Amino acid sequence: MIRAARRTGLVFFPAFDWAISPSHPEREERLLYTQDQVLEEGLLDIDGIVEYRVRPATYEDLRRVHFCVPDEAAVTTESHLISAGGCLVAADAVLNGEVESAFALVRPPGHHSRRVVHGNRGFCNINNEAVMIEYIREKYGIKKIAIVDTDCHHGDGTQDIYWHDPNTLFISIHQDGRTLYPGSGFPNEAGGPNAQGFTVNIPLPPQTGEQGFLFVMDELVMPLLEKFEPEIVINSAGQDNHFNDPITNMNFSARGYATLNAQLKPDIAVLEGGYAVENALPYVNVGIIMAMAGMDTSFVKEPNYDRDYQNQPPEITRNIKQIVEQLRGLFLEGGLKILPYEEGIIVERSRDVFYDTDGIHERQHEKIRCCRQCAGALAIASTSNLGQHILAVQIPVEACVACRQVGLAWFEEGTRGAFSHVYLQDRIRGVYESI
Repeated sequence: MIRAARRTGLVFFPAFDWAISPSHPEREERLLYTQDQVLEEGLLDIDGIVEYRVRPATYEDLRRVHFCVPDEAAVTTESHLISAGGCLVAADAVLNGEVESAFALVRPPGHHSRRVVHGNRGFCNINNEAVMIEYIREKYGIKKIAIVDTDCHHGDGTQDIYWHDPNTLFISIHQDGRTLYPGSGFPNEAGGPNAQGFTVNIPLPPQTGEQGFLFVMDELVMPLLEKFEPEIVINSAGQDNHFNDPITNMNFSARGYATLNAQLKPDIAVLEGGYAVENALPYVNVGIIMAMAGMDTSFVKEPNYDRDYQNQPPEITRNIKQIVEQLRGLFLEGGLKILPYEEGIIVERSRDVFYDTDGIHERQHEKIRCCRQCAGALAIASTSNLGQHILAVQIPVEACVACRQVGLAWFEEGTRGAFSHVYLQDRIRGVYESI
């Protein structure tokens, strides 16, 4: 009998009753072909590969991360809750010691979903990874977590959620935002005042292939993880870097994804994008599953690989080496300029957010208390073209006394203002209030 070198859990949720439209790339077929391929390859018959049943996340799980406007029921469906809940099942399997790693093959995806949620953007309503991470912190007491996002699109939602958190290292490897949605993810986006250097964006040029991705892993990602020393590593496993993907311009392969995953050795992988539902996803997912299980992936290959795969052009190789050299200088060799914010000052920024799927325009004004002891009290005033004008206040995990007092004062002041809703996420007390 074939035995997995690493005991690995699988969680499937195709979300039969949810799709943006019947012909939209983000539809249930994304996982149905993968399930067929997993069965055809006999992976579930391998000793050490275990399938788990999904369960829905609760609104309480979402409230550790999100401020849903006006509430969770307005911006989620049962499928969103089950997709996020499948990630919690994967986390429990790993952290209870039942398996060494787990892959949550769930949809809808989530990495474009930000802390404040007015609707769907980038096919995402709820940030599955973030919901899972804060569940892990709450239930298992884990502090330092690394996220490596390998989706072709910049994980701007996850970046937003962890922008101020020095206990989360967020690394996003993606197609250059000047050429692809959401148009962000550049090296100067390196984290907020209390977490400078804990966001690392690696924008790669179109046509990047296996050579480029694996060079980035060797020269940048693995050294960053070694330096950070996380307690757990999460792979936000988008698969739209594949050469067959219809909405991107990259040149990765199933075997390349498997090799990357074998090197990364994530504790938990969560499916994100990937829209070549027949001739890429089934083979990429099989490769990732086998890599997580510590199996030989040298024979993983798409049926059209020999015909359609193209080697990375030399000019792209030179470009990637320059990008990596720049980022090594910033994040590994001390070149990043750390701004000396004074303790207790309030730093503010304003942003416009567009929900491309739902056509919602949002204007945010954010303020953070600079703090050397914790992630800082955070307040976000958000106005959308749907007529909502809300204030969301977060008191972070392990908040210091000063930040907690500031956060409570902002909330109290907000309740006397002209907001349609005022929210408080107090992670110290485990309390979520909405007025």
